[in-house]
Amino acid sequence: MTELVPPPSTSGKGLLDRVEDALLPLINLVFLLLMFFIVAGQLSEQPLPELPGGAESQQEQAPEADLIVKADGQWLVSGATVTEQSLLAALPDPNASETLKLAADQTLTMADLEHLLRLLEEGGFTEVLLLTEPGA
Repeated sequence: MTELVPPPSTSGKGLLDRVEDALLPLINLVFLLLMFFIVAGQLSEQPLPELPGGAESQQEQAPEADLIVKADGQWLVSGATVTEQSLLAALPDPNASETLKLAADQTLTMADLEHLLRLLEEGGFTEVLLLTEPGA
């Protein structure tokens, strides 16, 4: 009967020598990648773009919210407190071209936010943008 796996070829080299031979292409590849990134980093003369959340971007004007929800559950539209019944009348008419901007306090519970979003959905608002503050 013929063996399915041929015996390992020992070309006179030991196991350690064969492992070193197998690792040599990997070492060459890592070295070439390292050299590529060193050269590529030196070729760029233009400064990196300003990252969001940097010192300059914090001075920008914050977007205006159409609806503000405070921690105690008050809803403010244009600075005036509104109730659940008068909320939809106080907000601008819902249309597909403009998104309603909602600013909610970070301590607001998800249940309260879900209740508000259901009211807005029933009122015809299909897109709501939840404004957040960048992490400090």
